[in-house]
Amino acid sequence: MQRYSHYLAVFVSLSLMAVIFIFRSQIVHLGNYGYLGVFLISIVTTLTIVVPIPGRAIIAGMGTVLNPALVGLLSGVGATVGEMNGYLLGYGGQMGLQKIRHYDRVAGWMRHWGGLTLFVLALIPNPLFDLAALISGSQRYPLWKYVVYGGSGRLIKFVGYAYAGHFGLHFLF
Repeated sequence: MQRYSHYLAVFVSLSLMAVIFIFRSQIVHLGNYGYLGVFLISIVTTLTIVVPIPGRAIIAGMGTVLNPALVGLLSGVGATVGEMNGYLLGYGGQMGLQKIRHYDRVAGWMRHWGGLTLFVLALIPNPLFDLAALISGSQRYPLWKYVVYGGSGRLIKFVGYAYAGHFGLHFLF
């Protein structure tokens, strides 16, 4: 049964990425839905690293027309939900992760400083958080800790994006 749960996790994760890829041009239009759109855009733009969607720029833009604190909060929660896809993919697809560049480094960080690693990598804009999500799932790092630490970093980062947009710092994106 456990073997099938791994296959199901990989199937669900890859299916979500395929749906996002197919409907990528419609994602930007979610901004028309205000705060709900902010939440949904954040989920969708963090579901996959394969599809290049300018999530940070969209959140910054929404911070100019909506309450930036609320935009940051909703987008941070949405990004945390979306990043669970990486955790799920790592949980189900452990094979082949060791071949990914920087795997050994990030896996070592996760073994020694799991929560701190997730918090810092979620806080700063970098692609290593996606790798940390995969490793968290593959190492069976507790999901609740993954959500708390990764979500805390994401909340701070996305509030920063929203306020950067609010104060006219769009050039950063």
